[in-house]
Amino acid sequence: MPVASKRDYYEVLGVSREASQEEIKKAWRQAALKYHPDRNKDADAEVKFKEAAEAYEVLSDAQKRRTYDAYGHEGLRGAGVNVHDFRSMDLRDIFDMFGLGDLFGMGGGGRRSGYGSDLQTEIHVNLGEVAAGIDKEIEFQREEFCPRCGGNGAEPGTEVKTCPTCGGYGRVEQATGFGFFVSRVVSECPRCHGRGKLVTANCKECRGTGRTLQSRKLTVSVPAGIQDGQVLRLRGEGEPGSSGHRGDLHCVVRVDPHPLFVRQGSELILDLPISFTQAALGDRVDIPTLFEPVTVEIDAGSQPDQLIRLRGHGLPSLRSKRKGDLIVRLVIEVPRHLTKRQEELLREFAGTEQRKNAMPKSESFWEKIKSYLGTK
Repeated sequence: MPVASKRDYYEVLGVSREASQEEIKKAWRQAALKYHPDRNKDADAEVKFKEAAEAYEVLSDAQKRRTYDAYGHEGLRGAGVNVHDFRSMDLRDIFDMFGLGDLFGMGGGGRRSGYGSDLQTEIHVNLGEVAAGIDKEIEFQREEFCPRCGGNGAEPGTEVKTCPTCGGYGRVEQATGFGFFVSRVVSECPRCHGRGKLVTANCKECRGTGRTLQSRKLTVSVPAGIQDGQVLRLRGEGEPGSSGHRGDLHCVVRVDPHPLFVRQGSELILDLPISFTQAALGDRVDIPTLFEPVTVEIDAGSQPDQLIRLRGHGLPSLRSKRKGDLIVRLVIEVPRHLTKRQEELLREFAGTEQRKNAMPKSESFWEKIKSYLGTK
């Protein structure tokens, strides 16, 4: 959506500019439930859902919100604003996201009926790996069904009874509400803890829990262009539930800092130190990129902090795979120590330099000083 046609994010969510994070989260939740394509079949529902998702993505992030408050939509261009594809989330995911799963018999906090707990781990990548994408092997620990008792928590050969509280289902239902509004909440049985069975003697290996902690290795595909903090969701790689269904594994991607480049979305920034003679006379300098070295043309008369844009030498976009730019910022270094000959040459240069036309900023500055002192 073009920047000029975007609505104000606060207006989209119906909150004030001073809204707290809790108010913003509540407004997004209401919009998500109202406009999600699974529930709302109106022609414009999907557009409104994506609009609300984009607003929440920015306003829920403190840094992005500060940038938006200061510069509006224009300030977010190229600043790492990558809106998650909330549209691909089903309603169960959205309810779980806000801890509302139990209201729909799904189980909150990532635990649905009969499903095991979700797990979270981190994957560290460097900028070179972000540029190309990579398959990373990770190792993590998760609970597995005990090999001795098969997961029922009972010592082999001892009696296992059906739980009288839940009748062997492992879940109990409770009606709450008043008047005509009544909701039914399905939750884990507090007596058998979702197993549907009661044991008379605990398993000696797992001590009645039915679980043991084991290590697992997985290879995770990290796509090119991924942002720091984004989450890769591996369905069915969490812990097993009472029904055998596993939860999910959430892999939080951490992009390690680079010694040379600073990332801004799909763009990279490189500070290039040059001498004042290079700045004055111009030069050709070979610089590194994440892919291969390139030659940069430094124009004669370059100024401090002047930017040189090398198109297509940045990072790929996660969605389009189109590469961003590498922005080279010129940092002009003044020598701290001069030889006698160098000092003589500089003094000779200082005596011959003409400010007019050659140094317009300096000329303008001194003209302003004269005007201020009334000596013009």
